[in-house]
Amino acid sequence: MGHPDKTETTPAAPGYREAKRRWETEYRPQVKGDDVRRNRSGIELKPLYGPDDWDSARYMADLGLPGQEPTTRGIHASMYRGRPWSPRMVVGFGTPEDYNKRMRDLYALGLTGLFVSPCNSHLRGYDPDEVERELLGTCGTLISTSDDMGVCMDGIPFDSESISVGDTAPYTLTAMLIKVAKQRGIQWQSLVGTTNQSDYLSHYAALHMFYRLDLPGQKRVLLDHIDWMNRNVPRWNPISIVGQHMQQAGATPAEAMGLTLSSAIQYANDMIERGKQPDDFLPRFSFFFDISISFFEEIAKFRAGRRVWNRLVRERFGAKDPRSGKFRFHAQTSGVDLTRQQPLNNIARVTVHAMAGILGGLQSMHTDSYDEAICIPTETTARIAVATQNILREEAHLGDVIDPLGGSYYVEALTNAMEEKIMAVIEAVDAQGGMFAAVKSGFVQKMIGQSALAFQQKIESRDEIVVGVNEYVYDGPSGAVPPALERPDGKKLDAYLAKLHAFRERRDAAKVAEALDRLGEAFSSPTTNTYEKVVEAIDAGATHGEVCHRVREAVGFGQPLVVV
Repeated sequence: MGHPDKTETTPAAPGYREAKRRWETEYRPQVKGDDVRRNRSGIELKPLYGPDDWDSARYMADLGLPGQEPTTRGIHASMYRGRPWSPRMVVGFGTPEDYNKRMRDLYALGLTGLFVSPCNSHLRGYDPDEVERELLGTCGTLISTSDDMGVCMDGIPFDSESISVGDTAPYTLTAMLIKVAKQRGIQWQSLVGTTNQSDYLSHYAALHMFYRLDLPGQKRVLLDHIDWMNRNVPRWNPISIVGQHMQQAGATPAEAMGLTLSSAIQYANDMIERGKQPDDFLPRFSFFFDISISFFEEIAKFRAGRRVWNRLVRERFGAKDPRSGKFRFHAQTSGVDLTRQQPLNNIARVTVHAMAGILGGLQSMHTDSYDEAICIPTETTARIAVATQNILREEAHLGDVIDPLGGSYYVEALTNAMEEKIMAVIEAVDAQGGMFAAVKSGFVQKMIGQSALAFQQKIESRDEIVVGVNEYVYDGPSGAVPPALERPDGKKLDAYLAKLHAFRERRDAAKVAEALDRLGEAFSSPTTNTYEKVVEAIDAGATHGEVCHRVREAVGFGQPLVVV
């Protein structure tokens, strides 16, 4: 992988060399000092790019055409002309009824991608009556049972639209959705969606979801989940490999892409060790990224990542199915870039993020609300976030032309430079023995921490300007009414908890106990698929917390990884 020496370029247009020399003599006196500029990934940026920066004779090798290897220009032949990117807002607040209302409202405004984000209590592996009441429903929706999932999905076309669930091991939300589909006569084979947040390595490296399950146990459950879903829900993406966590924790865009692809390599190797063929599971791999405000860098990151992945699956894994090399990804505008100061400025930031993601070729996108640096988005700010995508699609017509920046001297040179940085990260992780070993040893965490510190120091020294924070500071009224932190209605919480208790009372307790016992026993058998037993336990009426407790008993409680 890689590119020829940069001197091996196609001949420049007649008169170009002389014109460039003349430009250089005019340019130098007009800038201060050496004027060296670098992007967030550390790539030095020239003031001007031209024919000597990209060899157009390598067009077919480096770019090709949309839907064709190496897929730099997009994974589908028609891209947004055939199907626009899917607006997929993260919705999570209050009770299942609250979620359903807000999702219906957003769907009426043009939302097509569905997303379920559970409460913090769920993410911690507990039922709501096991944790502090003050936190319930403030950062996600209370979902403990398949009945809750049923309420969330009332009137929501999850049988025809793609749905993403924020589901960490042991993936009970996906099991609940499967049960609701069964109850409504929807064939599992028709379900389309993603078990988002199934990438446990990103949790240990950057999101610190270590409190769920022990690291080896996470690995077992994920691989069982991928295997079971591939066989039973074939159009589902059982894994979303997450670069967002690592970039938001401080990794540079190139590091985030390299680490994400290293995680994908790890999961692919793990499945192959189980005896699976690459083309059996790679077509259902999906990815999830952060989009920072470093506009051209993000576009180049996505174009380079798409090319690297396409080559990796062919050269490293020997995949033959073209679907295996399609780098399908969701992206979210960067909440880290948003500021509490002058919050209305965040609308401009989110718009820049979104444009970079669209021009980079994403398949679905969440646009942050301008108040996400302060609180959970209100209904008003969420509507603005959805409208941002509608404006970029319908008014700015960003989907009319496929890869409109393809062939730009700057973008192609930057894409090549980003590829070199991405490959350097992958090679460094390979040298550690793969992503599992690199996370376990703290190698990845140290890389991310160093980059986070370096960027923060740039902000503090004002080498990196953040409007309203370290420059253009304005102490007067911001023009925006500070949004109030929404909290679920106390009476609704009481009603929810009462409903949870009633659910436990009316179910067949013996049937639940038997299913949970089978789940615990499955971990003692290396040939038993543990996720099948999770699905059976949820179907029998077990709650999310009960399933998590039983799995923890079998594999151990997760512990933070110490980095020295």
